[in-house]
Amino acid sequence: KLPTMKMLLSLIALLSAALLVNAAPPTCYSRVLSLSKEITESFKELQTSKAVDSCVEMLPRLYLDIHNYCVLAKLRDFVAYPRCERVLEVSELKEKARSLYTIMISYCRRDLAFLTDDCNALESPVLPPIEPS
Repeated sequence: KLPTMKMLLSLIALLSAALLVNAAPPTCYSRVLSLSKEITESFKELQTSKAVDSCVEMLPRLYLDIHNYCVLAKLRDFVAYPRCERVLEVSELKEKARSLYTIMISYCRRDLAFLTDDCNALESPVLPPIEPS
């Protein structure tokens, strides 16, 4: 009976440790990474949405790679773009982009490492091939 109890306690300890790892607060890097993915996805959805204004077609391209130093200029340009103020989805996207920029230049400034400064890579990104389903 004693070995079974030890095994049960070990299992409980292991599961508790796994829950604690998942409950850890996000790091600056993980927050920046998730927000940049969220913004990129929202921008793609905005471009394919039928209900948006024609000004959306004129918006600066918004592919974000937080490892590319040029992403800071890309975010500034997007937020400063003068058109589409009346389109709610664009305003919300600009607010997210402003938040990401602020997080990157102030809160996470020391935690981020830029691997490149290739601005062209943000204009025409090389996307992974789509696997057939």
